[in-house]
Parts: sequence; C-alpha cells; structure tokens
Amino acid sequence: MSKIPQNYLPGKETWPEYLTPGEFAGAPDKLNLADFLLDRHIREGAGGNVAVKFMDKEITYAQLQKMVNQFGNALKDAGVEPQDRVGIRLINAPASLVTIFAIEKIGAVPVPTSPLWSREEIAFVVNDAEMKCFVVNAPLMEQVEAAKPSFKCGAKVIVIGGDPEEVKAAGNLVYEEMLVKGSPNLQATLLDAYDIGVILYTSGTTGMPKGCIHFVRPTFIETRVVNQHVYKLKAGDVLGGAAPVSFAAGFGTFTLMPFEGGAAISLLPKFSPPDMMDLIGKHRITVLTGLPTAYRALLKCPGFKSYDLSSVRLFTSGGDALGAETLTGWTELTGKPIWEGLGGTEMLHLVTSNTMNPHPVPNSIGKALPGVEIRVVNASGEDCKPGEVGSMIFKGPSGTLYWKPYDNNEELLKSQKSSVVDGWNRMGDAVYMDEDGDIFFVAREDDIIKSSGYRIAPSDIEEAMAKHPAIADVGIVGIPDPEKGQIVKAVVALKQGLIGSDKVTEEINSFLRDHIAVYKLPRIVQYMDKLPRTPTGKLLRRLLR
Repeated sequence: MSKIPQNYLPGKETWPEYLTPGEFAGAPDKLNLADFLLDRHIREGAGGNVAVKFMDKEITYAQLQKMVNQFGNALKDAGVEPQDRVGIRLINAPASLVTIFAIEKIGAVPVPTSPLWSREEIAFVVNDAEMKCFVVNAPLMEQVEAAKPSFKCGAKVIVIGGDPEEVKAAGNLVYEEMLVKGSPNLQATLLDAYDIGVILYTSGTTGMPKGCIHFVRPTFIETRVVNQHVYKLKAGDVLGGAAPVSFAAGFGTFTLMPFEGGAAISLLPKFSPPDMMDLIGKHRITVLTGLPTAYRALLKCPGFKSYDLSSVRLFTSGGDALGAETLTGWTELTGKPIWEGLGGTEMLHLVTSNTMNPHPVPNSIGKALPGVEIRVVNASGEDCKPGEVGSMIFKGPSGTLYWKPYDNNEELLKSQKSSVVDGWNRMGDAVYMDEDGDIFFVAREDDIIKSSGYRIAPSDIEEAMAKHPAIADVGIVGIPDPEKGQIVKAVVALKQGLIGSDKVTEEINSFLRDHIAVYKLPRIVQYMDKLPRTPTGKLLRRLLR
C-alpha cells in the first residue's frame, strides 16, 4: 500500500527491534486504526455508548462514526489519498476527534502540530511532512496565515469554526461545509502492518521539531498494551485531562487509549485548575491524567476539598519528575496516589508505569510494561549495578524511527544511529534501577549539570526551590563556566505581586541551604514573569539556557 518514498525512512539496519507481547501475538497484518478504535465497538453493539463528553454535550459512538464518515469522504473529495499526510492544529473539542478518526479511516496519516508553535515551526513541519491538507481551529489560524506564504507543498487549509465567508476569502476551506456534503457511508481503508499510522513531531525542546514515525501495527499493539495494563479503560469509564489532542502526548492519551477499551473522553478546551476540578465531578471522570505541573496547579486550587473527585479511580502522571512532595500532598488530600510512568514521542506512549506495582513506589517511574525490555547501562554499554545511575535503553512494541533522515546534511540519520543501537532504543534518560526492577528518573542526560566534578540533577534543585513560598515556577539549567565547566542557573517566576531583586535572591539561597547541598546552589538567579513550557507543561530548557 505504502506510497512513501524509500528515502523518507531510515535504512532498516538502523530500525529498532519491535517486540510483541505474547498476548498480542495475533495482531492482524492488515488493519485500520479508526476501524479498531471506533467502528469495532459499533459492530459489537456499543453504538449507543457515550464516546465524547464536551461541556454539556454527549456524543455516542454511532454519532461520532457518522461525522467521521462524512469528513473522511470530504477529505477524499479534496484529494487526500492513503498515506498522504494531513496536519492538525486543534483545540480539544469534538471536531478534533472527528478529524483524527476521519484521517485514519481513509488510510491517511495524521500529523499533530502544537498549538503553541510559531509560524516558522508551522511552516517547517508543513513542508517537512509534505501535508496534503492542514485542519486548523479558527482561533489558532493567526500563525498559520502568517506561515502560509512559506508553504511549499500546496497544502489545503481547512478551518473549523470560522466565519465561512472570511475563511473562503482567505483561500481556505470551510470544515462545516465539507462535513455536511460528505456521505455518511465510508468503508475503512485497510493498511499494511508497516504502513505509517501517525507522524508525531517532538516538541522542539532542542531545536526544530523532529518527525517520529509510528507504523500501524506497532501503534495498534502499543495502544493495547498501555490501556490494558495501565489505564484499564472500558465501557463506562471516562478519561480526563488537559493535554491537547493536537500534540504528541495528548494524541496518544486521548485519541488512542480510551477508544481501545470502548470508554469515553472528557474534553477540556483550555486548562485552568477550577475548570478541570469542576469537570471531574460534572463528567464523572474515572481516570485523570496530567503532567506534574498540572497536579501542582490543581493542589493550589482554592477550595480544593469542595470539589467532587469521588468518581476518579486512577490518577496518572508522566513527562517530568512528580516529586515526593506532590505525591504526598495529593495522596493526603484525595486518599489516592498518583501513578507515574515514562514514555516519549519517539516511543508513541509509555514504556514504564508504577501500575506494575501493587502500590506506587515513591519517586519511581515504575517497572517496564509487558513486552518492554529495559536495561540501565554505563558509558561502556555494560549493565549498571542496582542503584547505579546510567542510561536507560529499551526495546518494546514501538520505537524510535525518524522521518526524512537524509535531509539537512543527514542530521536525523545521525540521530537515528545514536538513538537506536543494535535494536535498542536510547532516549537520553539518566536513571537507576533498584533490585526489584523499579526505575528512578534522574534527569535528561543533556540536562545533567556537570560542575567541578559533581553531577547535578536539575529536578533536585527545582523540587527544593518549589517549596519556597515566593516561587510560583522554577527551571534549572547548567551554563558554561571556564573554571567549573558548568554552573547552576535558576530561572524563577515569582508569585503574583512579587518582584525579583538581590534581596529576594539572598532569601532564596538562604532557604535552599537547609534543603540541598552547597554545591547545588544556583550561582545565577534570573527572574521571568512566566517560564517557557510546551503545551503539556515540559520546560523548554534550551530557551532558559
């Protein structure tokens, strides 16, 4: 089926080794993700079950399927063919689910793009993916319009929710008109196991976003593994959170996992602690997921105990270190812990989770998921002893595979060869493993600060500084120093109404001396109104540097 040019993929000798857990060994060689995630439940008689909760609306699986079919046919009429790339820049709303499943159902490739990307990043990804169409919510069009003159592939822009006349006057297509004209009958296009299912671009924390390929069969298997062993979502469950579905983390969590089990998704267009807390009770969310930054914001929500969280059976987190204080504070207030895990854009979703334990192990990102093999190795590639910090390498149902690696002087081919060695994936995470197989995240290897012979994890300092009553947010980076190699720099956002000064810096360092070793103290403290973060809350350390 694939019409992808051969040189758009790395050579097979650089591919990761894909593992299939025994329980999923019967995964089909021909499949369609939308058929598996949506149509399958309707064939099994669950068409009347709720699929989407949005504000005061509920949409059933059958209703969602009808709209998916209509828009899928409209995309075909617009010239989209199997394996063509279709970009999405969307807020969390029902049309987002319709768009993603429609793209998948006709065998095309969804390409999520961050709602926070600049016009330069938008243009780069549109051209890099060679998009046939780009579906965008009207409120997110400003940067897209600015980027359009730089589009080299003739991508058609489809606008959701805009004034029809204004949309057409700008040379764009109107989503609502396409939806109405599309036929409600659509047969899913079956793809080969190693056709492309989705291209997820990294958040651009270390430069321009990099396209990560995920084939259909590995996506299918990873989705089943994560849902059945971590979230355990089924009919009657409701998954909630705030990560954008138009971003890698949100795409995996909210468009794959709940629909594997026939559950519902609760959509929140824009995160705010009171709105999220209110929605938990209103939509009767049973599984809540979010980054540590989201949980810390929720903990500070006024009137926390007045909100009804009784429906939630599972709280999960990942992406950054949760920290013992957040885990303890949340458990004390709710009576339930937060279960951590680790994954990445290159791996599609999770590779570890604390749900592999009867109870969460504090500060641990858990054990390897079924079908995932993990080793912690030193610089020589030898296995580390329990408790010894090293680099985490692993094999699993999914793996690192970069899109168009031969472009730009083969920079991504170099990344491919360094990220996958002898079939083992290496994402650059410094961790250690205890004797029970529990893994503890230390830092991104690139983020570890090497100062006067000491190896300093930024998270150690960040967690200590976050306890200071004046600090709202903090990020730690290492910057070059001719004598020490690197010194610690802290970038701080103070709470509203406070202003940074030498006096405040002295107070912060005095406070820190009671919580961290002297060699970890920041040598430079810079104040900002707001720290740069991705839509999912990850700190953009390259900007802090």
